[in-house]
Amino acid sequence: MAKERTLYVCAACGYESPRWMGKCPECGAWNTMEEQAPAAAAAAPKKENKQRPGTGARALRLSEIPDEQTSRASTGIGELDRVLGGGVVEGSLILVGGDPGIGKSTLLLQVSDHLAQRGARVLYISGEESARQIRMRASRLGAKSENLLILSENAMDSAEQRWTEIGPEYMVVDSIQTMYRPDMASAPGSVSQVRECASMLMRMAKTTGCAVFLVGHVTKEGAIAGPRVLEHMVDAVLYFEGDRQHEYRILRAVKNRFGSVNELGIFEMSEAGMRPVENPSELLLSERAQNVAGSCVHCAIEGSRPVLVDVQALALQTAYGNPRRTTNGFDYGRLSLLLAVLEKRAGLPMFNQDVYINIAGGLELSEPAADLPLLSAVASSLRETSIPSDWAVFGEVGLAGEIRAVSQAERRLAECARLGFTSVVMPRENARRIKKPEGLRVYGVDTLKEALSILIG
Repeated sequence: MAKERTLYVCAACGYESPRWMGKCPECGAWNTMEEQAPAAAAAAPKKENKQRPGTGARALRLSEIPDEQTSRASTGIGELDRVLGGGVVEGSLILVGGDPGIGKSTLLLQVSDHLAQRGARVLYISGEESARQIRMRASRLGAKSENLLILSENAMDSAEQRWTEIGPEYMVVDSIQTMYRPDMASAPGSVSQVRECASMLMRMAKTTGCAVFLVGHVTKEGAIAGPRVLEHMVDAVLYFEGDRQHEYRILRAVKNRFGSVNELGIFEMSEAGMRPVENPSELLLSERAQNVAGSCVHCAIEGSRPVLVDVQALALQTAYGNPRRTTNGFDYGRLSLLLAVLEKRAGLPMFNQDVYINIAGGLELSEPAADLPLLSAVASSLRETSIPSDWAVFGEVGLAGEIRAVSQAERRLAECARLGFTSVVMPRENARRIKKPEGLRVYGVDTLKEALSILIG
């Protein structure tokens, strides 16, 4: 009798090896090789192929392919529609990830109810909760549509029978890591099970036109658990961000085949579920301290939406040999570069100052336009001089201390004027070319030193 062979499989990419290795040679990840039992490593029994070997289609010129507009359906939640690019596309496969308790299941149950109330057949498959638990959550959220069907099932073959009988137009699977195929001996959540279950759902979505939402667990590093190929298979990957102890949640798209990945959705967790925040600028500035040194308002562009955020800085003399640099919501390397420019071009000593940066509201600022408000907040804290609370700032800072033009300056000014700001400091090149809103004073600057002289004197 031949000895059964044990395999080691990489949890990140699915690479198989007959021996354990600390580093996966395929994807380079460390400590991801997991042992599979001999029964799990054995090949799964062959099943009848449910797809044709090939379509036999001929190659077409681009001009021969019909130009059809993609049909979208609104989810009933404006912030989610914005992140998806305008709504749910027919036959799409969408993966939603986030920390435990962040609100993934709550949001998707709300979406299911909205779609069902419009007459669509919606199937909600849960591998983690019983039907009674889902009913309790639905009662709290006020979901009671008769077109919303609940199925508590882990086995993919049984789930396939049910969705074949029902023929849903939308389907939610919560979560993909709990689903398994009985003809495979590996445990639910393993690389092979996640890959095969996702492939089965993708085939169902593309052949029937049913839009499928997948809930994905995340690892302690914040990545979707399971093989990386899962994110490549789906059409859109959405991440929920935020602290479970706070009421606000941020939804981002890191992949979207039908829209932009720069859009941002903000939600408020309440007893009635996830409530979209229609005016994030007002929300992010609602608790801002007035006339305090180290605070500067920046008008950022998140996708197609201008958002006013509070950039906070704290500078104090260090008690150690090397000054500390701590940042939350801003790139650390970019911060070090900008502080060097501040010292060299504006003459402010930073070599003996600890600097702490915080972007209020949990946002991540990556655009160059955040350079000038960040340095303005640092200089304000260092000089103990507050920037007027009705002033906003944006602009990119170069290594020579010059202020460079940024994109969508008119939309930024319009948002500042809408929220009652009276003055804006911005690049002179932008100020020279745009039409200024009435009642808004615009100061165009060429250098960092000139901007700081206007803001803090």
